Amino acid sequence: MKILQILPALGQGGVERGTIEIAQALTAAGIPSGVVSAGGPMTRALEKLGVRHYTLPTNSKNPFVLAKNAGAIAKIAATEGYTLMHVRSRAPAWSVKWASKECGVPWMATFHGVYGLSPRCLKLPYNRVMLQGVRTIAVSDYVRRHILENYEVDSTKVVRIHRGADVNIFRPDAVSAEDALAKKTQQYHFAPDIPVITLPGRLTRWKGQEVFLEAVRLMRHKRVGLLFLGSDQGRVDYSDHLREMASSLSNETQVVFRDHSREIERVYALSEIVVNASTAQPEAFGRTIPEAQAMGCLVLGTAHGGACETIEDGVTGFLVPPGDAAAMARRLDEMLDMSAEAKAKMREAAIASVRNNFSVAKMCERTLELYRSLHGE
Repeated sequence: MKILQILPALGQGGVERGTIEIAQALTAAGIPSGVVSAGGPMTRALEKLGVRHYTLPTNSKNPFVLAKNAGAIAKIAATEGYTLMHVRSRAPAWSVKWASKECGVPWMATFHGVYGLSPRCLKLPYNRVMLQGVRTIAVSDYVRRHILENYEVDSTKVVRIHRGADVNIFRPDAVSAEDALAKKTQQYHFAPDIPVITLPGRLTRWKGQEVFLEAVRLMRHKRVGLLFLGSDQGRVDYSDHLREMASSLSNETQVVFRDHSREIERVYALSEIVVNASTAQPEAFGRTIPEAQAMGCLVLGTAHGGACETIEDGVTGFLVPPGDAAAMARRLDEMLDMSAEAKAKMREAAIASVRNNFSVAKMCERTLELYRSLHGE
C-alpha cells in the first residue's frame, strides 16, 4: 500500500493540517506516502517526515491546467507505485478523476465542508466529482447528511470520520498556570483576575462576532475580558465595525483583537470560556471546540452543524440557537456563575469526550482502516 494525497496548497488551514496528520500516521505505520500540492509553508513538515512532495499548480481552477495536472498526477502515481489517491478539494478532484482513468489507480475524496449549491445547474455537477471515487469521507454527520440530501450517491460510499484535536498538544497540563497568567497579563494585557472569553476564528459575519458582542452587552457580568483571535483578511469595514461595537461596551469590559496566535493552546489555557458563535452558515466540524474542550475550557457553541456533535448540551458544554444574542448572554452569565465543582465536572466530561471521540489519533486510525479496506477490495 502506498498513498498519494492531493490538495490545492500547503498553507495553514484545517485541510492542510489534516493532510500532514495523515502523512504522520502513515509514516508511523510504516506505510509510504506522498503529497501533491502547489506548495506552501507546511511542506517543511513533510520534509521532516521524509514524505515526498510533488509541486504542481493544483490550486488552479483553469480547465487546461486541470487537464495538464491530470497527466502529471497519472505519471506520478504509475511510475512511483502509488496504490490509492486521496484528494481533498474539488478542482484537483477533477484532475485526480481523469488521472485515475489514465493510470488505473483508484481514488477517494474528503468532503471538508458544505459546498455552495447555487446555481444548482452549475454547482451540483462541479461538486459531485467529490463523490465519484471509491469512497468519500465526510468530516461530520452534518456534512454526511448534507451529501445524502443533495446528491444522488450510494450511502455506503460516504463514510463519516470526524476531524480531531491533537490531545498530545491540547491537554490540561500542556501550559502551566504561571505561563498562562503571564500570557494573559503581559501579551494581552488583561487584568490577572478577570475571566477571559475567547472567540477564535477569522473576522467574517457568519462567524457571529456581532452576535457575540451584542450578547456581552446584554450580560449581567460586565467585568470580563474578550479576546477575538483571527484576521479580517482584508474585510476592514467589518473589523472596524466590530471595534466600534466593542467601544460601546461597559468600561469594565476589556476587549482585545489579535490576528492570530502561533500557540493557540496557550490562548485556551488563559481562557475561562471559548465561544463558537457561527450564525447563518454552520461549521462543518469546527476544530476549535474540541481543542478547547481537550484543554479543559468551558465551551459555548451555536446549535447547528458540527457543534451539535462535539458539544453534548449541559454535559460537555452548552448550545444556544444561532443568532440569538439574548440566549447567548443568559448562558454566558450562567457559565460564569457555575460552582467550581460544576465547572470541574463539565471539564472532565469534555476532556473524556474528545479523547474518546474527537482526537487526531482516532481520525488517523479510522482513515488508515479505510485505506486498508480499500486496498483489499
